[in-house]
Amino acid sequence: MTSVQPRPDYGAWMTVYGPGLRRYFRRRVPEQDVDDLVQDVFTRLQSAQANDAIENIEGYLFRTAHNVLVDRYRKQAARVSLLHEDWGEGHDAPDPLSPDRIAIGREEYQRVLTAIRNLPPRTREAFELHRFENLTYQAIAERMSISRESVKDLMHRALVRIAEDRELDR
Repeated sequence: MTSVQPRPDYGAWMTVYGPGLRRYFRRRVPEQDVDDLVQDVFTRLQSAQANDAIENIEGYLFRTAHNVLVDRYRKQAARVSLLHEDWGEGHDAPDPLSPDRIAIGREEYQRVLTAIRNLPPRTREAFELHRFENLTYQAIAERMSISRESVKDLMHRALVRIAEDRELDR
C-alpha cells in the first residue's frame, strides 16, 4: 500500500521562510525586485509537485532561490546581448573628435554667440531668459511686463534671426 504524502503548507512556509528569503534577495538585487523573486521561489515549488517528502525545507527553498537568481541573471545577460547585437548592426561608432571637428565647433559657437549679441535688446533679453535661465514664457512675460504672446513673438524673431545670421556667415 502506498502512503500519500501530505500536501506542503506553502502559506506556513512563506510565513516562516519568507523573511529569510527576502534578506537573501535584498543582498543581491534591487529592493523593487525582492517580492517578485520570493514569489518566483514559491511558484516553482508549487509547480514542481515533488513526490518525495522534502527533508530539509530551508535548504530546498534557498537552493530554489539560488536557481531563481541564476535564471534571472541569464535572462538579463541574454537581453543585454540582444540589445548590443541590434545596436551594432548598421550603427557605426561615432568618430573621435578630430582637431578639424573641434575647430568647426568653435567657429559655429562663435557664430551663434555673435548672432545672439546682434539681436535687438528686448528680443535678446527674452531669448537669454528662456534659453540661459530656463524661464517659462509666462515668467518672462511677468519679468518684462509684457504678454505671454509677446514673449512667443520675441522668441520666434530671435530664433529666425539667429538662423539667418548663421546662414549668412557660412
